Amino acid sequence: MRSSARIAGVAALGLLLSACTSTRVGTDRLAEKDPLEGFNRAVFSVNRGADKILVKPVTQVYRGVAPKPARDGIRNFFANVGEPFSFINNILQGKGDRAARNVGRFLVNSTIGVAGLFDQASRMGIKRADEDFGQTLAAWGANGGPYLMLPLLGPSTLRDGVGTGSAWFLDPYRVCTRECDLPKGSQLALTASQVISIRDGLIESGADNFLASTLDPYAATRSAYLQRRRAEILDQEDNFSAGADTDAGLPAADALGAADADAGLGTPDPAGDGAAPTVTAPAPETVSEPEKQPD
Repeated sequence: MRSSARIAGVAALGLLLSACTSTRVGTDRLAEKDPLEGFNRAVFSVNRGADKILVKPVTQVYRGVAPKPARDGIRNFFANVGEPFSFINNILQGKGDRAARNVGRFLVNSTIGVAGLFDQASRMGIKRADEDFGQTLAAWGANGGPYLMLPLLGPSTLRDGVGTGSAWFLDPYRVCTRECDLPKGSQLALTASQVISIRDGLIESGADNFLASTLDPYAATRSAYLQRRRAEILDQEDNFSAGADTDAGLPAADALGAADADAGLGTPDPAGDGAAPTVTAPAPETVSEPEKQPD
C-alpha cells in the first residue's frame, strides 16, 4: 500500500511538473572536457579488473548453460519491469505519447508476452520509449556537469549519477523488490540475474571487440557514452545508428549496479529487448541540439 501511494504521488507530481519542462535541454560540455580524468581512469581500471576476475567468467558459464531463447527471455523480462519507470519519466517530461507507449508495452508484454518474457509489443509495432531520471533532469534544463566513471556502474555524468541514485526511490520495480515482501534473497537474486543478463548482452553486441580495437578504451568509452546519451535525451536514438555506437555497453543513467562488461561500461540497455545491438567505433557528434545554455 505504501509503495502504491508513493508511485501514485510521483505520477501526480509529474502531471504538475510536465508543464514546466524546459525548452532548453541541458548540455554536456563540461563532461566532454573531462576535468576528473585522472580519477575516472583509475576507476575505469578497477572496473575492468572486477569484470575480468568475476563478472565475465560467470557470464560465460551462463551463456554455456542457458540457450539463447532463454537468455533473451530474461532480458525481455527486465525490459518489461522497467516500463513503469519510463512511464513516470515520460510524464515528468510532458511526453504523453511516449508515456502511452510505455503503458501499451507493459500491458501487452505482461499478458500476451507471458510476464514480459516475450516482446510481443515490438512485434505489434509499439516502439520502446525508454526514459530515466537523468534524462528528465536534462529535459528540465540541468547540465551534465563533469563526466564520471562510477565504481561498477560505469560511465555517467554528475547529473546522470543523481538520476541513478534517485531511481532507487522512484523506480516502481526497485521499490517493489524492497517493500513487496518477496521471499528472502529474492532482491539479491534479481540483481545478480540482471547483472549477468546485461553482461551477456554486451558480449553479444561485440562491445569487448570494440574496446580491444581502440588505442585508448577509456577515451572511446567516454566519447561513445556522451554521444549516445545525448541522442537518448533528445529522443533521437533511432537516428543514432550510423557511425556511432548503437549500444556498445553504454548504459542508461539509471542502470542497476552492474559491473562493467570489460571496461567499466555499466549496463548496455537495462531494459533490453533481446536483440543484439550493433557496435561500431564512435563517430563525430552528429546529433542536433536545441538551444544550449552555459554550464
